[in-house]
Amino acid sequence: MSANFTLFCPQCNYSFPKGRFAYLCPECESHQPADSPPVGVLKTLYPYDIIREKYSAEKLFSQLKKNHFLDILPIEKAESLGPLKVGQTPLYKFELDRPDDITIPFYLKDDSQNPTFSFKDRASQLVSAYAKEQDIDTIVTASTGNAGSSLAGICASQKQRAVIIVPKTAPPAKLLQIIMYGATLVMVDGNYDAAFDLSVEASRYFGWFNRNTAFNPLTIEGKKTVAFEIYDQLRGEMPSRIFVSVGDGVVISGLYKGFEDLMKLGIIKKIPLIVAVQSEKSDNLVRNLEQDKFQMKPSTTLADSISVDYPRNYFMARSFLKTYKGEWMLVSDKEIMLAASELACNTGIFAEPAAAAAMAGMLKYINTRNIDNNRPMLVMSTGSGLKDIKTPMQYISLPEPIKPGIKELSEYILKNHPE
Repeated sequence: MSANFTLFCPQCNYSFPKGRFAYLCPECESHQPADSPPVGVLKTLYPYDIIREKYSAEKLFSQLKKNHFLDILPIEKAESLGPLKVGQTPLYKFELDRPDDITIPFYLKDDSQNPTFSFKDRASQLVSAYAKEQDIDTIVTASTGNAGSSLAGICASQKQRAVIIVPKTAPPAKLLQIIMYGATLVMVDGNYDAAFDLSVEASRYFGWFNRNTAFNPLTIEGKKTVAFEIYDQLRGEMPSRIFVSVGDGVVISGLYKGFEDLMKLGIIKKIPLIVAVQSEKSDNLVRNLEQDKFQMKPSTTLADSISVDYPRNYFMARSFLKTYKGEWMLVSDKEIMLAASELACNTGIFAEPAAAAAMAGMLKYINTRNIDNNRPMLVMSTGSGLKDIKTPMQYISLPEPIKPGIKELSEYILKNHPE
């Protein structure tokens, strides 16, 4: 419950008083290095020993689930989460037929079936719930589109005011969502970092609650719930690898944090192998993992939701990957679009480019490394392809119209689809 959480800074080991909220560690933030991702991003901890004593060991997970996981969430009441059903998204099992006659089974966790069609609803819902319990009316966020449309939709359902600050390059479909949900949309003549800085300044100036990725530690707590669902849906049988698209590093940190909570509670013995997948044209997190000093390279990937210059949760994501021996890889934008097509054709799931990067990672992994066919891999699909149709439209061509006659149809079918 809300009084049970403690915010902890992994970089300087400072713990805030129990139940006290903060955005960043003030000590670390005051020494923010130039040309570096944010330092002092906070981690939320719970009294794991007390929670274990509260429930029977054999039924610990089922009892936590029955209590809506409130024991390991920073809110008091499940009702605060609002009327929209966020999470509990489908976990499908599919098979890929490879050219060498080998069939590869894999799972797909489809978070495009959240209310606003993206994984970001998990974070927005928890931030909104916390704000509701604290009688906070207005929430602001910076976004390239998904977080903004997510917060706008969740706030609409909770009768809260949402202020969404986006770069002018945000995809029109996501901007349409924000406007339709009735949020205040602010477009800035700059990139995501400019929108981010303005939103932080606005939250200080107006007193608005800030939902920004990583800046608000509750975003990680919302996103971690996907780990609980994966454990539940697979009945404790973990996949051999989980592929995650990475931009800011918050989705992968949330996934790790959820499994880490389960491990601290004794529900699982070890954390699954997680693979971070980035675009070659936006590799600022993966490329720096083995470097002593962070170096930024401007991002140019077509996958806008993972196009990041300074990953906001770089240090926590790096710590998780190193501590739990995760893996990381790069894929090209071409591989991302091919993966989006293969995913759609094989599964009926249409993923936006940023989500399809995880699929591209799995396909590349299959072709370049040894895999265990007895334990399927899992791909996280984090957003609907309808979020950004402009990008995939560049890679397809529409057919020329035919006369509406059976002869013309027959000729067209024989020419284009002879089988």
